[in-house]
Amino acid sequence: MSFFDSRWIETPRHARTTHGLPRGFRAAGVACGVKPSGAKDLGLLVSDAADTTSAARFTQSGTPAAPVLLNMERCALHGLRAVVVNSGNANASTGRKGLDDAAKMQGAGAVATQVGNERLVAVASTGVIGVPLPMTNITKGIVAASKELRPDGDEDFAEAIRTTDAFPKTVSLEVALETGTVRLSAEAKGAGMISPGFATLLVFVQTDARLSPETADLLLGVTVKRSFERISVDGQLSPSDTVILQCSGASGVAIEQETPDELRFGETLDAVLRQLALLVVKDGEGARRVGRVVVRGGDAEAVHRAARAVANSQLVKTALYGGDPNWGRISQAVGMALPGMAPLDLDIAIEGVQVCAHGAFVPHDADALNRAVQQPEVEYEIGLPGDGAEAELYFSDLGHEYVTINAEYTT
Repeated sequence: MSFFDSRWIETPRHARTTHGLPRGFRAAGVACGVKPSGAKDLGLLVSDAADTTSAARFTQSGTPAAPVLLNMERCALHGLRAVVVNSGNANASTGRKGLDDAAKMQGAGAVATQVGNERLVAVASTGVIGVPLPMTNITKGIVAASKELRPDGDEDFAEAIRTTDAFPKTVSLEVALETGTVRLSAEAKGAGMISPGFATLLVFVQTDARLSPETADLLLGVTVKRSFERISVDGQLSPSDTVILQCSGASGVAIEQETPDELRFGETLDAVLRQLALLVVKDGEGARRVGRVVVRGGDAEAVHRAARAVANSQLVKTALYGGDPNWGRISQAVGMALPGMAPLDLDIAIEGVQVCAHGAFVPHDADALNRAVQQPEVEYEIGLPGDGAEAELYFSDLGHEYVTINAEYTT
């Protein structure tokens, strides 16, 4: 199966799937005992190029995890060489000890990867909130992972950063540019505690293209807004969300701003992050289906509020889970989000079948619609008064397994 498996994501024309990390990168994933199951739970990623450039984005939570605070305060975010990640424990709401532990992870990572400067090492943690890290296990795991680093270690790394994910999320591509061929790879984790503004959980992207810090930051910022800021599983914002792009430059191909190469590379990065975002939604804890809601109208704030209301609605999400084309739940969610626009001139279509026009029922083929909403991807289109603004969100359904997973998360 192709990595780009959604009808909503256009496969980049100039990219083809490959294996392993881009030139200049090595990675590893090991088990160090953070997870009681004995599964891999410590990932290490390093660029061997001294002039690596990077860019990063972090959660907007008011209670950010210790690794996020450390990264923002102590890291050279435009020159990150290495990343140390543990799963099974978020190191969030852990106070001064949490910050000290994150700093110890950073220091151990700098030594193990031989990058020299601690400020060139980012850290990330994901898992249970409010529990101190088992630092003896973590430091031993970092040493063990450093001995396993290899150019094709991305799959082990992707496995090590999982929590409730049903499957690892990783891709490696070759991208043909006018000035040469570069490689792009990415690893992500996320299945629960996902909400727009910011909704990455953990995503790490590598390329052997040479990008200036300004170009890397620009491309990452634009593509994150079109991907991870447009998804919702449960409307809950994680304190750990982190996305990092690293550029080793080892291909020798430089991507300059406002060139065809920048456009082609940017389109590929955009497609990769959008597909990864969809995989996070598809992997929503216990999910059966993915929904896409597109709201169009004349007011930018209104269309975004309406889209988020639909994507986060428990009633819409349970209807999606059950394959129920209950458009009344969509109407209710939009109305709740836009009370000041009453009476609302509202249009609704599900899988191209119009069910509501100007706020009222439209006769339609109910049997055909019932069949359409049984598929893995279901699209909802909503029209509000006016023209010019548009908002798009992807969301998972909500079923019994989500309750089971989260009711028993720490037990």
